[in-house]
Amino acid sequence: MPGEVIDRPNPKAEPSHIPDLVNQLQVQLQETRLEETDYNALLKFRRAAAYLAAAMIFLQDNVLLKQNLKHEDIKPRLLGHWGTCPGLILVYSHLNYIIRKHNLDMLYVVGPGHGAPAILASLWLEGSLEKFYPQYSRDMDGLHELISTFSTSAGLPSHINAETPGAIHEGGELGYALAVSFGAVMDNPDMIVTCVVGDGEAETGPTATSWHAIKYIDPAESGAVLPILHVNGFKISERTIYGCMDNKELVSLFTGYGYQVRIVENLDDIDADLHSSIMWAVGEIHKIQKAARSGKPIMKPRWPMIVLRTPKGWSGPKELHGSFIEGSFHSHQVPLPNAKKDKEELQALQKWLSSYNPHELFTETGDIIDEIKSVIPLDDSKKLGQRAEAYKGYRAPDLPDWQKFGVEKGTQQSAMKTIGKFIDQVFTQNPHGVRIFSPDELESNKLDAALAHTGRNFQWDQFSNAKGGRVIEVLSEHLCQGFMQGYTLTGRVGIFPSYESFLGIIHTMMVQYAKFNKMAQETTWHKPVSSINYIETSTWARQEHNGFSHQNPSFIGAVLRLKPTAARVYLPPDANTFLTTLHHCLKSKNYVNLMVGSKQPTPVYLSPEEAESHCRAGASIWRFCSTDNGLDPDVVLVGIGVEVMFEVIYAAAILRKRCPELRVRVVNVTDLMILEKEGLHPHALSTEAFDSLFGTDRPIHFNYHGYPGELKGLLFGRPRLDRVTVEGYMEEGSTTTPFDMMLLNRVSRYHVAQAAVIGASRRNEKVQVRQHELVSEFGHNIVETRKYILANRKDPDDTYEMPSFE
Repeated sequence: MPGEVIDRPNPKAEPSHIPDLVNQLQVQLQETRLEETDYNALLKFRRAAAYLAAAMIFLQDNVLLKQNLKHEDIKPRLLGHWGTCPGLILVYSHLNYIIRKHNLDMLYVVGPGHGAPAILASLWLEGSLEKFYPQYSRDMDGLHELISTFSTSAGLPSHINAETPGAIHEGGELGYALAVSFGAVMDNPDMIVTCVVGDGEAETGPTATSWHAIKYIDPAESGAVLPILHVNGFKISERTIYGCMDNKELVSLFTGYGYQVRIVENLDDIDADLHSSIMWAVGEIHKIQKAARSGKPIMKPRWPMIVLRTPKGWSGPKELHGSFIEGSFHSHQVPLPNAKKDKEELQALQKWLSSYNPHELFTETGDIIDEIKSVIPLDDSKKLGQRAEAYKGYRAPDLPDWQKFGVEKGTQQSAMKTIGKFIDQVFTQNPHGVRIFSPDELESNKLDAALAHTGRNFQWDQFSNAKGGRVIEVLSEHLCQGFMQGYTLTGRVGIFPSYESFLGIIHTMMVQYAKFNKMAQETTWHKPVSSINYIETSTWARQEHNGFSHQNPSFIGAVLRLKPTAARVYLPPDANTFLTTLHHCLKSKNYVNLMVGSKQPTPVYLSPEEAESHCRAGASIWRFCSTDNGLDPDVVLVGIGVEVMFEVIYAAAILRKRCPELRVRVVNVTDLMILEKEGLHPHALSTEAFDSLFGTDRPIHFNYHGYPGELKGLLFGRPRLDRVTVEGYMEEGSTTTPFDMMLLNRVSRYHVAQAAVIGASRRNEKVQVRQHELVSEFGHNIVETRKYILANRKDPDDTYEMPSFE
């Protein structure tokens, strides 16, 4: 039951018509019943969609059973998943109907991603497939094309993806449908996303935490998610946990989560049962929203959800070869896998498909009968397959001038504190279009300035309830990623800051998203979306009191392995370069942006103007710490990352004093992708530009924030790589000092200086004659500094003072 109503002023001025509209809808919903004509039309919609779904899996010809099936009518490869399709079609038919009757704004997110036959069949029936793919016209030619090419190289795939109209989620990896749905309704007050969660998917950890997402939805500013837990009892070859729970157990569980639960399981009158339940759910949603938007929000509102019980593979073959099919795992994928060569299975397929009586549902021209059309929305823009939010919802953010937030060159500043002030202004200028999705780390990561004019959006706390807020902070990286995906794919802009070591938790989610967006860009009808933006901080290089568990820069490699059209990795060396990088990323589209930086105060090397020029180029020679402005070097020292760059600069200063005859050029790289071989990435430097930075024949030593192997792989294919050495994080160090981490991972100033001397000795005889002496001296510095740290439990006092080059 709804909880306590609290009388509190509404902090956001919503459009004045919303409470009245909600009121009208409530009255309509209460007065509407499922008429006999509509009942029959819904039943025929379901029969037609189920027929098409099954035919898509099996048939390459004779698609409307004009003759008895022959073995040659069956596809050579049978691909697809039947078991979940009847339930998905059932829900689709009722959503269409309620949208038509009540003019609702809805999206349909399907967790069982391999249920594509169900969704494609429904899209074809409502005419949405034809809008985006004219070859799938609602006639005999289009019907044949849809059925015969499904799950082949000439047609649409067997899983829902970006090629599926209306889709904002790909179920290639289970667990994320619910989180994506909640992200889609944030700042979208009129939208209801109906999300079907399969009982197999419900066993995953990400889904388990996603049920709590209702606690992060402020009904004054956002829409609602209607979860439908589809319990059909089986996965690929095993019972599901939820399928073995009785109704009392399910109601108890989800009531504890904060839901009102309706069970739909009456197969004898499933349409009336589901219709009344969806009507009830929408009515409850509107009650909660009306209270919030009238300034009297319900404290801990109980949002509705539905548990839908149907048999696995419902309406399919009942049994074969002595084994049950319907209601068992045998119906999960292809129920009759040998129909092309087994006579008994071919006859069973004939009986199955004929049971839908397709001649009653399709006209001679291949179109559907008018009775089925009567439960499909009349307004194309309201159809589930044609919602604008799903393919052309992007709204460019209004970004402030980042240079106004720039900090003074020569000072020590935290990049995170600096960008926090910028993000605060971004929120101010975009009150309903930009959000942060963060694990419980925002203040630890020094981004608290972003909260100056907003708050954390958490609705189950008496102090933050009904206050909105641009920041979603929840201790689940999976939830943050899912929210950001749904929010981004429906047109808005998201930022995901995290401890570096734990961003890898959502590695595969990020890859799945990148695949979805790749396919979207390859369609002719998807419009661009905002890039997804990750900020890695609290890095291994400054993990402070944390230990070995908090050291893991591997997410860099995960992004590097994406397609070049998506992958963008930036390692800005100071506060001003991070500012301009973030500004660039927030206005970019269709990328996966990864920005890596430090939360601790570090030197500001470049003015805002210099930072912009440097970041635009992706790398530059830093003349102030190079010998003779970098001219004619013996060795090129390259820093990529905040702390490791400081060590390169310090090494250059040491060398200037101890070996003045050694000529060094110092280069900073902020855009990692420029290093890839020319032609492999849009940002890759030409060979001429690469040589202008790093020389044509001089030894190059890279001091890299990530794993050395990543950088070596990136450089592969560049000419003359025998002159390159690379050091980076090598899985060393636990709870110790920051400089000890540099020493243990061989990226300290002394290690850089050793590499410089060894490299320069190849060309400079004056350095060569001193090589052993100098390398030994720097080795002694390493040993003595470690002794000091172990004895005093701190770094030497002058470790982080900016060295002089005068």
